[in-house]
Amino acid sequence: MRFDSIAADIGWRYAFSRHSSLALIGNIAICGLALSIAVLVVVVSVINGFERELERRVFGVLPHLSVHGHQPFTPGSAEIDLLESLPSVQAAAPFVQAVGLAAGAGKVRGVLLTGIVPAGYARISDLAGYLQPGDARQAFSGAADATAADPVAGGAAKGPDVLRARAFGVILGARLAARLGVVVGDRVTLVLPMATITPAGAFPRQKRFEVVGLLRSESELDTRAAFVHLEDAQRFMRLGDRVQGYQVKLDDFFGAAQVARESVALLGHDRFFARTWMRTHGNLYRAIGTQKMMMFVLLAFLVGVAAFNLVSSLVMAVEQRGPDMAILKTMGAGPGSVMGSIVLLGALIGGMGTVAGIVLGTAAAAALPNLFAWVSDRLALDLMNQYFINYLPVDIRVVDVATIAGTAFGLCVLSTVYPARRAARLLPREVLAHE
Repeated sequence: MRFDSIAADIGWRYAFSRHSSLALIGNIAICGLALSIAVLVVVVSVINGFERELERRVFGVLPHLSVHGHQPFTPGSAEIDLLESLPSVQAAAPFVQAVGLAAGAGKVRGVLLTGIVPAGYARISDLAGYLQPGDARQAFSGAADATAADPVAGGAAKGPDVLRARAFGVILGARLAARLGVVVGDRVTLVLPMATITPAGAFPRQKRFEVVGLLRSESELDTRAAFVHLEDAQRFMRLGDRVQGYQVKLDDFFGAAQVARESVALLGHDRFFARTWMRTHGNLYRAIGTQKMMMFVLLAFLVGVAAFNLVSSLVMAVEQRGPDMAILKTMGAGPGSVMGSIVLLGALIGGMGTVAGIVLGTAAAAALPNLFAWVSDRLALDLMNQYFINYLPVDIRVVDVATIAGTAFGLCVLSTVYPARRAARLLPREVLAHE
């Protein structure tokens, strides 16, 4: 008889035996391993969700790179062509920007006022995808309208346009509008920390704008963003036809630092300097990446503890099934057959725990956003008010799930080495002497 051919059958019988304490020990090991893996899947998926939303909602709306002039300057199509000639640059558009206040319905909030050319800005930002109500999207019309507009002079696109030059309309972040108590159609007063000299003295520069759209990106932009037409911003800030710089969209925003150096070298260090997204959100992005790595390592130790608990289970299996193995060895079974049965036993327990953990963790991660929203709504809690988004994001990635499953199963198989070698070294005469 070839005992190597029945090693798998022995391991299978040991794993699913219902007539010994091994069944209970195996179930406990499976549950512990499954719970550890499920926790790791949920945590990694949540961190992936934050990373995805930061890239999609923040870096999708904000430019990857801003090239500022040391002084306001008159833009030219030649400068935009130079920027767009760089290999990594998708598009560039002029802008002006200022920090100020917005007042409406007796309330005042801080805002970041940005003057843009709607048709040109659509080439560097996904802002149109987050505008409410739906007709506000027409402010960022498609390619046909964009080509009909002058990207430098700020000509408006054809057709309906909620950000029309000299109409003094403003698109506000949705949460900013809610805090001011205004809706589309209401008027807000924008105030800049720039003095206007009058016979009565110096007063902050202010202008009433009509709310023509709301930005609902579910990110921090909703609490402070205010977009107006470039010409209106220039008149408000008394810049004439000058702008403060160009905002740039890149193919790969991780290469922003290199493109920034190339842009400044191309346009002239004496006139321009550049700021990348790393300046404003780089620390947050690096923190998310570091946290993901650290949480994976720390929770992998938790999975490792659960996996190596199999060692004690398999050692007990060796002790309990010692006489059976001794009899097999007296009948001619080699050490390989005995080791194979123990390795298979551990692999079956580890495999079932891994599969159960992946299924449980994936299901829990998928249900977590709705559960979080329900709890927040029922208990009237704003648990995400300290983050750049106001909901719990989850992104279940196949690569991460496969990595977790492979790591966990590998640890389980590794934990079978010692018990399997212990079983292979059993001496039949010593074991059967006490039977």
